[in-house]
Amino acid sequence: MIHREKSQTHPIDVNTPSAARMYDWLLGGVENYISDRRACARLLDIVPGSQALARHNRAFLGRIVRILAREYGVEQFLDHGAGLPAGDNVHQIVQRINTDCRVVYIDNDPVVAAYGRTMLEENANTAVIEADIRDTETVFDHPQTRRLIKPRCPTAALFVSVLDCLTDTGGQDSPAAVVQRVAARLKKLGPCNFVAICQLVSDSHKVRHEVTELMNHSTRGAWGRVRERGEVRSLFDGFRILEPGLVDVVDWRPDSPPPPPGQRPTNMVTWGGLARL
Repeated sequence: MIHREKSQTHPIDVNTPSAARMYDWLLGGVENYISDRRACARLLDIVPGSQALARHNRAFLGRIVRILAREYGVEQFLDHGAGLPAGDNVHQIVQRINTDCRVVYIDNDPVVAAYGRTMLEENANTAVIEADIRDTETVFDHPQTRRLIKPRCPTAALFVSVLDCLTDTGGQDSPAAVVQRVAARLKKLGPCNFVAICQLVSDSHKVRHEVTELMNHSTRGAWGRVRERGEVRSLFDGFRILEPGLVDVVDWRPDSPPPPPGQRPTNMVTWGGLARL
């Protein structure tokens, strides 16, 4: 596939909500359907702070890629589960710091693929590929990835609120297995590589169960589950977690005072951090 060539996408099912389009609505976007908005309304009944969580998550993504490009010299980014374009996107942030930065966006949602190719492929240093993030070989061996991701160049793999969508099969499709496969491919590229991970967690069994049931039912099984902090920590096994460690994402190197505890969602948070391989 050459730059800007459009691949055949799967038909779009407007009657089944998708996590990407729900996230778009929570951020105030318009690339969503009534099925997505209805599912979001049910989610807000369980977790009233879901819109704040989405905003916090998006701000975390912006901070983490800006710091990776500016402080660690990362020039290549693989954005797993990129979602729909929203405000400042990864390539726009990092290319303001270094115009040579290259970004590959990966998502299996056909709406993301369609809009992404229109709005994200702004220059020869960006590409959108329609692929399942669990299919590591397809992602890394894709012609666009091979074109943009070069050996011996600092690279970051982003898993920002996408591992929520994977089930715990215990096999090669589990979140831990996917992360480890990606890490292994990054290590083959050379030294100085990074992995960023965050996902929804809750201390409440009731919230974990209700949100997981809602999302799995709404998306017809195209989701995983809300996890506990210890489960997310295990995804970083074998990596060197960088300061400030694994935290609520609003507390990860904030560039403005984070909201006080009384103004944050309490029954579910987005939790994670950044690690060096």
